[in-house]
Amino acid sequence: MDRISSVVIVGAGAIGASVAAMLSDSGHAEVEVCASGERQERYRKEGFVVNGTRYFFPLAEKDTSRKADLVILAVKNYSLDEAIDEMKPFVGNDTIILSLLNGITAVPRLRDEFGADKVPFAMILGIDAHRHANEVQFTSKGQIFFGFEKERIAAGESKLRVLGDFLSVCNVPYRIPEDIVKEVWFKFMMNVAVNQWSALLRASYSLFHRSRHARALLEQTMAEVVNLSKKFGTGLSDDDIARMLSILDGLPSFGRTSMLQDVEAGRRTEVEAFAGTMVRLSKEAGIRCPYNEMLYQAICALEESYAS
Repeated sequence: MDRISSVVIVGAGAIGASVAAMLSDSGHAEVEVCASGERQERYRKEGFVVNGTRYFFPLAEKDTSRKADLVILAVKNYSLDEAIDEMKPFVGNDTIILSLLNGITAVPRLRDEFGADKVPFAMILGIDAHRHANEVQFTSKGQIFFGFEKERIAAGESKLRVLGDFLSVCNVPYRIPEDIVKEVWFKFMMNVAVNQWSALLRASYSLFHRSRHARALLEQTMAEVVNLSKKFGTGLSDDDIARMLSILDGLPSFGRTSMLQDVEAGRRTEVEAFAGTMVRLSKEAGIRCPYNEMLYQAICALEESYAS
């Protein structure tokens, strides 16, 4: 494949709808949204309102023999299995699968299903998209990071070039880092600490800017991720904690994490992908992660309180 011209978006929440709008506005790709059942009817009837503009993205037809050049996943981790079933009809031999899911477990799962050559590691960082019903607002596009681990870079070089050329012409910021695995774990560390504590404390970034107690909670939680990373050889060091706090200090004080937005809306959170993964992998590695053990129980209890 020399260039990307057809894109299927799987997961049209805040991130998915924002990326779909960016690509559609560029005029350089045919963008379709994958949906079934009630969502399909709702998308067809209501469309999406992104930054005040209403979009009626074409809905991908599952019975077609046409395969997508690029499939972008932007679902929550707990919907990954359902998303895999929905996207199967659109994945061909040359399809690139770009997962923008949080956490560190989605790419291995996708590779098991579709093959490692189709699925680079990826993430999106810095986008400030917020969703309410079918309306999405964002002021920063953020940046998409993607790449293959070092032992796969040579084999995947052409796919990375084609994907980079496509995002460039669509005016979507991107970066191909030298060590994508470390960068994915770096974002995982941010999600595990900032997302979870913001949800539990019901706090915007402002609290973590000014409260030494809140920052201490972040530091101890991030230290557990660094400790686990050292066990798995994924590149994080103690210096990355200070780097993360520096990035946090640059975020707007009124900003709210996606997990905080989920809690405020009474939605299911990604605690399984964050604290749940930390607890499971730490047990496999023979180490403890007491902050994440507590966060897991506390956030699960918070979800259980929705119905009370």
